[in-house]
Amino acid sequence: MKKHQLKTTVSLLIALLLFSCDTLFGQNDEYRYRRELYDIRNQWHSLLLPDDIFGKISQSMNDIRIIGYTPQQDTIEVPYVLRLAAKKVKTHNVDFKIFNESHNDKGYYYTFELEPNVSVNKIVLTFEQENFDWRVYLEGSNNQNQWFSVLDDYRIVSIKNTLTDYEFTTLTFPNAQYRYFRLFVKSNEKPNLMKAGIIREESTEGKSKIYTPTHMNSTIQKKTKQSVIDIRLSTVVPIWNLNVIIQDTIDYYRHATVQYLSDSIKTAHGWEYVFSYLTSGTLSSFEKNEFTFNSTNIQNIRIIVDNQDNAPLTVTGIQAKGYIHELVFRFSEKATYFLVYGNNNSVKPQYDIEYFSDKIPANLTELRLGEEQSRIQNTDEPMSPLFENKIWLWVILSVVIVVLGWFTLSMIKKV
Repeated sequence: MKKHQLKTTVSLLIALLLFSCDTLFGQNDEYRYRRELYDIRNQWHSLLLPDDIFGKISQSMNDIRIIGYTPQQDTIEVPYVLRLAAKKVKTHNVDFKIFNESHNDKGYYYTFELEPNVSVNKIVLTFEQENFDWRVYLEGSNNQNQWFSVLDDYRIVSIKNTLTDYEFTTLTFPNAQYRYFRLFVKSNEKPNLMKAGIIREESTEGKSKIYTPTHMNSTIQKKTKQSVIDIRLSTVVPIWNLNVIIQDTIDYYRHATVQYLSDSIKTAHGWEYVFSYLTSGTLSSFEKNEFTFNSTNIQNIRIIVDNQDNAPLTVTGIQAKGYIHELVFRFSEKATYFLVYGNNNSVKPQYDIEYFSDKIPANLTELRLGEEQSRIQNTDEPMSPLFENKIWLWVILSVVIVVLGWFTLSMIKKV
């Protein structure tokens, strides 16, 4: 047998082997769940994803598809857009100038002049001092003769040492429209105001669900001087915000890290749990104890609080928030449609309608979901596996390998 014939035969046998493997094990790429879509009457529709779906899709949410089966048994894929009803914030820096810096035996005054008819709601202050605890008062006026209270007895703090680096120097207040703002800092020492920023922040509230944990447990790690707070939600849901409710009324500031259970491994000694980093920040008596992070599908959350040499804080509750996830899709023909999901190997689909969001109608009819069906196939009717017992799969694969080896050796001897 000539060498090129040998190569051709070997290539054919290898191709046969690869085809056999693909035939035997290709079913692993299927979506594991499907739910029928009802009440389809128009071209455009929407669907709010239910909570019980997030524990069965990938963290990236790339494995969501809308699949339809026509009366002619053709399979079609429906394009969709995934919308998160997230809070949107726009920040506008406002021009101003500082004048009339003065002081008396009570404290120090700073006056800011803005352009007329400008509404603001935040002032960010930066001082040269690294450690202070001051009370401030903010007033507004349009003529510098009559002043109106904007903030009264507001506390700003900066603490910096080898263990702590914390600063709270942002004044937040309801929208106020004045030509002049006068800041009074109640202090015996001169506050060295290095710079200030006056801001108008416009926010559009998103739509979120509030989730209350079904289980919360707090333990004290004396060796590490930490409090470990474990909470569990009723199911896996997309979370972007945590509000920690603390009973203590004393002043406190503690560094904290937020983690989530990302994996579990069964060993000879039992289950080992893997926690991944979500975010970190400070629990403080000076502001809201909230943590914000990228929306993540989670059920078990762990908060680690560094107490240092302080008594542990009393955490009485945790409130979690998750954005509402909405699918918007466009149907093109009559068919029986299913929402399919559950395939970690899926990549993000690319649809044209992502680039034409302005063409999506404002008012959409929401569809109804049917009951969940498991282990679906790519056809309307469930398909039985080629072999029910996996042992047969390995037997056939072994035979293919043996035959391939025998043919290869025989042809080498003839060359």
